[in-house]
Amino acid sequence: MATINTNAGAMVALQSLNQTNRDLETVQARINTGLAVGSAKDNGGVYAIAQSMRADVRGYSAVAQSLDLSASTVDVALAGGEAISDILVEMKEKALAASDTSLDQSSRDALNEDFKALRDQIGKIVETAEFNGTNLVNGSMSQISALANASGTSTLTIAGEDLSLGGAIVTVSATSSFASAGDASTLVGTIESSLDNLNASLARLGTGSKSLGVHKAFVGKLSDALEKGIGNLVDADLAKESANLQSLQVKQQLGVQALSIANSAPATILGYFR
Repeated sequence: MATINTNAGAMVALQSLNQTNRDLETVQARINTGLAVGSAKDNGGVYAIAQSMRADVRGYSAVAQSLDLSASTVDVALAGGEAISDILVEMKEKALAASDTSLDQSSRDALNEDFKALRDQIGKIVETAEFNGTNLVNGSMSQISALANASGTSTLTIAGEDLSLGGAIVTVSATSSFASAGDASTLVGTIESSLDNLNASLARLGTGSKSLGVHKAFVGKLSDALEKGIGNLVDADLAKESANLQSLQVKQQLGVQALSIANSAPATILGYFR
């Protein structure tokens, strides 16, 4: 039936053109953002999973920062401990030289002055070996903890080592000195004991530093894997979208032509009245 009131062909052509325009907008959005799933309306389930994974990636960024902070603190403590070890070696040399009974008193006194200067330097190192206000070698901190996972439920703990003079590790007291060969000989034994204790302490700190480094490397790999997983879920295949764009642009042009043809159809009715 020929009619000018209802143009069914134009309706169909318009619906098809509108759908093509919507598809074209979707493809253009994917090309502009690089994302196939850019919001919850694109795919609610995939978007929720991706957001959860993004939260984990941000969490692991905080974990890496925490590990870096702890590692720096431990490294400063190690540097301080190694410096103290070097000083103890020098102190042993001075005390051993002073234990020689054939040495004259003036020479022994000179060695004692050197010995006391080295002893005092240990105290200065202990007090200044801190990072970001944290000192692991002066007895003020029993331990430090670094985040180990993105939820904050797991930590890596590194024990502090009190390297203060007269402590359980460095048993040389803050007033140690020698006035005779016998005093110097006694101090040699004390220093050797302190060195043994300090070596064990440095080994523990070194193990802690290594564990922090190993865990940071693992966290980096885990974060990279999550990033890759997010990309697999939401990234657009731009080669495919480029092909879709070309197809939809042609389809859009054909839709416009089809709508134009459908709109001109009622004009043929005029031929019936000539």
